[in-house]
Amino acid sequence: MEQRTLGKQGLKVSAQGLGCMGMSEFYGAGDEKESISVIHRALDMGVNFLDTADMYGPFTNETLVGKAIAGRRNRFIVATKFANMRGEDGAFLGISGRPEYVHKACDASLKRLGVDHIDLYYQHRVDPNVPIEETVGAMAQLVKQGKVRYLGLSEAAPDTIRRAHKEHPISALQTEYSLWSRDPEDEIFPTLRELGIGFVAYSPLGRGFLTGRYRRFEDLEPNDFRRNNPRFQGENFTKNLQLVDKINELAARKKVKASQLAIAWVMAQGQDIVPIPGTKHVKYLEENIAAVLMRLSSSELKELDTIAPKGVAAGTRYTEAGMKSVHR
Repeated sequence: MEQRTLGKQGLKVSAQGLGCMGMSEFYGAGDEKESISVIHRALDMGVNFLDTADMYGPFTNETLVGKAIAGRRNRFIVATKFANMRGEDGAFLGISGRPEYVHKACDASLKRLGVDHIDLYYQHRVDPNVPIEETVGAMAQLVKQGKVRYLGLSEAAPDTIRRAHKEHPISALQTEYSLWSRDPEDEIFPTLRELGIGFVAYSPLGRGFLTGRYRRFEDLEPNDFRRNNPRFQGENFTKNLQLVDKINELAARKKVKASQLAIAWVMAQGQDIVPIPGTKHVKYLEENIAAVLMRLSSSELKELDTIAPKGVAAGTRYTEAGMKSVHR
């Protein structure tokens, strides 16, 4: 497995990571036993970079990951996040970047994961009511205490990234990035590359849409949060299928899966980019990991740029309320 470096602080991870969110929530029913098998199989295939967050479940995803890595902790790079507050009943309680909350959230994540340190600790969303310097200052204290090794941000705007990086070196920024979400290319990538910060691409498969497995809105389970996503609804769904069909056409000519083509495209955008496709099935995990070995020719990359230019997706990537919490 190829290794990639995130930031300038020494963080090296597998060139592809594994998003664990869907194992516990949001994408329909999950199976803990199978999910743990997915994590173990990922490690067998060289993927050591796991992505979770305290809000997933809520709280149960970290526990699941903790069970999966027990006895093999030193072979994994574990990333988790704080800031999106949720109640035990699942209610969303807002965003917090308060220093005292940073410490409280970290201690709770360490306990659930069953580890003595977190490799990469992200602020999941920026709290507009707390200066980023205060939040990152508290995160830096966690590094000094040995509870955290490297720091990251998620869905932060360029100015926020700069201010945070001055307070303490940031190793990685995580943001949605795929053939139908290319916004980071405009301002985020230039900022990160100037500062020497790595990029972790979540939802590199467009929340599963780019795989071509969803042909009708009804294909989504009743409790799947994508039913509320603008890109999966009405005319947007129909228009976005046209994009998927074009990707499928190129994949068929190349004799690969559309999902593999989409992941390979993300990986081809820079050695400082690590995609973290999520899955809860071994079959799809193995398909995704195979994309690491795929090489796209210049003509294929050019064709994909034509198929999926910036802004190609119909609909915003979150609801109106969700969009207010990103790019702060």
